[in-house]
Amino acid sequence: MLVVQRPSAVRHAFALVAFLAVCLAAGGIGSFATISQIPTWYASLQKPAWTPPSWLFGPVWTTLYLMMGLAAWLVWRQGQSPRSRPLLLFWLQLALNTLWSFLFFAWESPGPAFAEIILLWLAIAATIAAFRTYSVPAALLLLPYLGWVSFASFLNFAIWRLNR
Repeated sequence: MLVVQRPSAVRHAFALVAFLAVCLAAGGIGSFATISQIPTWYASLQKPAWTPPSWLFGPVWTTLYLMMGLAAWLVWRQGQSPRSRPLLLFWLQLALNTLWSFLFFAWESPGPAFAEIILLWLAIAATIAAFRTYSVPAALLLLPYLGWVSFASFLNFAIWRLNR
């Protein structure tokens, strides 16, 4: 008889920390591309009146990255390998998330960044759909992220249009 062992509490805790750390690291890499551009290039752009203040982005993104890490961990906890389809979609959207910061800020390219953020939105939506199969709470944790990226898409588009 084959006995399947469930992961230990220590392994679960370690995995949670790892998922959170990877998500926060992705945010840190994106922040690296962004931080020097805020007071210079970004400050010089024309922006719509509904643009949030710059100080708001850090706390919002930190919260979203923590929710993303928790969501991925919840799916992994259901027995999904880090190479399973749901988590591969998760890694893809995380990579696209980081790439957007470089496109928009470091490379000062709002047009290509807008095209990329549409791909990011689709990847997040696909991740939510895939996560829902394994953990409804995990899918729900990604909904604010999808909402924020939806808002960011409109903001990206508006900035691109205003600064062509």
